[in-house]
Amino acid sequence: MSTPAQQTRIATARGHLHVRCWPGAAGGETRSPIVLLHDSLGCTALWRDFPDALARLTGHPVISYDRLGFGLSDAHPGVLGVDFVATEAQDSFGALLDALAIDRFMVFGHSVGGGMAVSIAAAYGMRCQAVITESAQSFVEPLTLDGIRAARDSFAAPGQMQRLEKYHPGKAQWVLDAWVNTWLSPEFRGWNLDAALARLRSPLLAFQGADDEFGSARQPQRIADLAAAPVELVLLPGCGHVPHRESTAQVLERVQHFVAQARLQADSARSSAG
Repeated sequence: MSTPAQQTRIATARGHLHVRCWPGAAGGETRSPIVLLHDSLGCTALWRDFPDALARLTGHPVISYDRLGFGLSDAHPGVLGVDFVATEAQDSFGALLDALAIDRFMVFGHSVGGGMAVSIAAAYGMRCQAVITESAQSFVEPLTLDGIRAARDSFAAPGQMQRLEKYHPGKAQWVLDAWVNTWLSPEFRGWNLDAALARLRSPLLAFQGADDEFGSARQPQRIADLAAAPVELVLLPGCGHVPHRESTAQVLERVQHFVAQARLQADSARSSAG
């Protein structure tokens, strides 16, 4: 049975964020929330029933928020800077932690949200108990840019912008432009997660679809090669860019085991320190 999500809005320096929270089922035990970070055209609504399933299976509360300019959050006041992946850690994510009085947490990011998850974990150290990425870009490769160009062109078809508008009311064109113009800009070509990975202290589980149209297996391999923390790679045969929708059962099963192990390790580390 699905558990109704609680909805709230929290203030940031540049506008309000729409937030939804699914309670965990831990039998009274307090567990760190898993915070979801959506992709470049995504929002909380597009996670569909995955957050509820994740909360029920792991026993952890699950929190999802629409980044500024997306979904039901306020419009973004400008354009994305080329450092937008890294700055999410202190901007909206920092405001979320403060508003909800969150100390320790886990992060689960899809696509560019995966890059943000790594950057957040690097910024918050041991407050982040675990990182899960799926289809995360760790650097800019030609396949990524080709996929973005193809997706951009597809939005010229009748009904495509209206579909995007359904999930980003009044903001659809900004959302599309923010994705396309930022990633295809010359200034962004040298972007990567290398510095954040070098500061990572949390265990990381990385999913990658073998048929991902926006990134090759080189993306998670770079994460594994450069991370200063244990990394588990999961390559999903026959899966594209959205593992939590295309390979739901496999993703949930691996995440459940990974989260349980990360929780035990974090609890053990706290006990040793205390």
